[in-house]
Amino acid sequence: MIRILVSVAPIDLAGEMARVERQDVGAVASFCGLVRADDGVDQLELEHYPGATEAALDRIAHEAVERWSLQAATIVHRVGPMRPGERIVLVAAAAPHRRDALDACAYLIDRLKTDAPFWKRETRGDEARWVEARESDTNAAERWTQ
Repeated sequence: MIRILVSVAPIDLAGEMARVERQDVGAVASFCGLVRADDGVDQLELEHYPGATEAALDRIAHEAVERWSLQAATIVHRVGPMRPGERIVLVAAAAPHRRDALDACAYLIDRLKTDAPFWKRETRGDEARWVEARESDTNAAERWTQ
């Protein structure tokens, strides 16, 4: 089962985890990303390309399911304005064994950071700026192609 959701609504962590915690799996690994207050960030706003973003996330999830024989993969990503401390992304992978679940979870977050069309704008006081892609995100995603 693959679940992809891009929404302005807050992420329901318990509800999403309940969807992947099943009796036919031995392990569920998850990652929940939060908006950071780096250097005084008051707000983070995410924009996406509707349809294209979900398609990219779906492709990434299908690749993970195939590569690690997952029983479930979930990607939930917020868009719109968010404050520090709010959940911005959740990825979860359910597999027969922990190593596959952990590796698939890392793959999902690493790949979505570079392969899904999202744009971030940080606001500090009355100053806003678009956030450039980070080289560390590109390096993390590239490790899965080696």
